[in-house]
Amino acid sequence: MKHLNSRKGFTLIEIMVVIVILAMLAALVGPKLMGRTDDAKLTDARVQIRNIETALKLYKLDNGSYPSTEQGLGALVAKPTVGVIPKSYKEGGYLESKKMPKDPWGNDYLYVSPGEHGDYDLFSYGTDGAKGGDGKNADITSWDTK
Repeated sequence: MKHLNSRKGFTLIEIMVVIVILAMLAALVGPKLMGRTDDAKLTDARVQIRNIETALKLYKLDNGSYPSTEQGLGALVAKPTVGVIPKSYKEGGYLESKKMPKDPWGNDYLYVSPGEHGDYDLFSYGTDGAKGGDGKNADITSWDTK
């Protein structure tokens, strides 16, 4: 005859073993994931710069020149009202989002035209928000994207 009071489930020891295994996995994987956020933001900034560069090239194709420094990157989302007014401005602008993105640290991208490194310079000051820097604090630039 079967015992009516037999219980099925996990013992306290089994539960403790599972908790220890999960803690060991978290200790090994956690730090590796935490350090990757800076890398992800750097990659995101490079991708955004490339997307803005594509919009700048389309603007130049339509209008014969890049927006001036005075017109800025805002010329990609709204027809400029200062400087040389473009005659063939694309209705709706040149960015799909219809707004200029901020860099991953919440700052505006910086734009100078003509630039020191080409027709224009497009860049972000990166993590520290200051010119220059090394490693994760380095500037992300259109002329030196990897």
